[in-house]
Amino acid sequence: MAAEGFAEYKEFLIVLGTAGLVVPLFIRIGLNAVLSFLVVGVILSHDILGKAAEQFPAFRFLSIADPHNLESLGELGVVFLLFLIGLELSFERLNTMRRLVFGFGGLQVVLTTSAIFLGATLMGFPADTALIAGAALSLSSTAIVVQLLSDARRMGSQTGRASFSVLLFQDLAVIPMLLLVGILGRDDDGPVVAGIFYALLQALLAIVLIVLVGRFALRPLLRLVAGTNSSDLFMAATLLIAVGTGVLANLAGLSMALGAFIAGLMLAETEYRRAIEAIIEPFKGLLLGAFFLVVGLGIDLHGLVMSPAHILGIAIGLLLIKWIIVYGLARLFRLSRGASIESAFLLSPCGEFAFVILGQALALKLIPDEANHDALLIVTLTMVALPFLAKIGSRIAGTLRKKSNVALAAADPVPDDHQPRVIIAGFGRVGHLIAAMLDEHKIPYLAIDSDAELVARERRSGVPVYYGDAANIEFLKKCGLAEARALAVTMDSPVRVDDVTRNARSAREDLKIIARARDEKHAIKLYALGVTEAVPETIESSLQLGEALLVETGIPMGLAIASVHERRDGFRKLLGRPNRRETLEIERKRLRRKQTMS
Repeated sequence: MAAEGFAEYKEFLIVLGTAGLVVPLFIRIGLNAVLSFLVVGVILSHDILGKAAEQFPAFRFLSIADPHNLESLGELGVVFLLFLIGLELSFERLNTMRRLVFGFGGLQVVLTTSAIFLGATLMGFPADTALIAGAALSLSSTAIVVQLLSDARRMGSQTGRASFSVLLFQDLAVIPMLLLVGILGRDDDGPVVAGIFYALLQALLAIVLIVLVGRFALRPLLRLVAGTNSSDLFMAATLLIAVGTGVLANLAGLSMALGAFIAGLMLAETEYRRAIEAIIEPFKGLLLGAFFLVVGLGIDLHGLVMSPAHILGIAIGLLLIKWIIVYGLARLFRLSRGASIESAFLLSPCGEFAFVILGQALALKLIPDEANHDALLIVTLTMVALPFLAKIGSRIAGTLRKKSNVALAAADPVPDDHQPRVIIAGFGRVGHLIAAMLDEHKIPYLAIDSDAELVARERRSGVPVYYGDAANIEFLKKCGLAEARALAVTMDSPVRVDDVTRNARSAREDLKIIARARDEKHAIKLYALGVTEAVPETIESSLQLGEALLVETGIPMGLAIASVHERRDGFRKLLGRPNRRETLEIERKRLRRKQTMS
């Protein structure tokens, strides 16, 4: 009885064990979660663990006898993925990125599909098979690429924006691709044109019905459930919407994924979008993992063993074709060389939706079993190679970017017109703010930063910022330290602030140095090094908070400001900084000594 119970839940336990134990281990060694599920599926397949179980019966507890038991879980994973993609889209977002999304992304899908279609027909495949293969293999991996860019915090970079735009169009293109597969696979003895027209009309009516029901029913339903203040009921309603619309679409002859995508679009503009994303995300990750596990189980390694040159040759050729197309289009849309190269490496491997399209085509007998096995193997190999290709692209792009930025940063010499300027050491968030205030009052300044990419970017905008080490006294002299009106040291590293302050003070005793301090202890140290003014971040934020609080509680603005100034002078004394009256007296004595000596 116990054995029967284990056998009944064995597949589900394997999915949970893979997600909870095996995948985290693979992630620790640098493998993506999607690829981890694929690799585990291959290991659990008949070609590896299945054959091992024939020799060692103990392995039968880990083998999956019937992968079809997991197919429903995998299909739900794809449904939730499309549902989330719909939630992430909005007309405003598409309009903002329309040039890259519909221009770059649209041309990439069309050109890549055409190139693969031509190659497949030359290899002797029927036109419908070649078209489906071209469409499926033209797609890239949204799940892996977005995760790689997010982990590197580069979604906002030129590479990140361009890659995401192409992936966004590909996600949109999946829907008509699935519709195309359904139309090509219809069992209809009538005219082809009439059959296509009937299928399109039926699909259009079903979509309109889902949209109308969603527009008028979804928001009131969620409002009703949210009014109960029950997170469990809200979760149940969200799952009902995602899966229910998919089932309705399937009953109308469309894919469940398409119905879920439309439901996501309907909810994208509502106030419940973020809450729904938080609920669906964990389910999507686990169920999509089951989908990739099933794909891994179905991969035929026999073909790779029997004809490795054939499979690897096609995979490398496919990567090369997609790389050339993406790079060429990226340059056409005026991306930098580095961003074009990196985007090409990220987008040339195939994606997860290729499995969905090929699986539907196989079910409708539009693609032969042998060709499907080879295609799945090629898709998997390119996806496995994606993290390594991304590292290659990142290194090449980084080298090109560094050379370009250093050249641009050093392109113009530091001005030698001896005009008194304020020198800003460090051009991050604080340095930007100081520069904006100086611009407002028409005070000339010169900024220094050691980040070549930041310097190059700011110089393109016309900002007088130069690449170099502000702690290098010879470089400071080249920047006009002798004539400088003041030096603002804004770096967030206390050690760097100390070095710049120490060297600048040793080179010029009368220089006004205003330095950013981490806290009170750091401010005391800076005063000992000779700064004119140290501004502790913790104290200033507390004073500003206190000023705002006084004003909001009814204290007149003048009294609130006076109170803040009084507290600030008190802190200066505690930190070893003389107040303003003492400062003026010290300055007068210094000038009298200078006149006496002269």
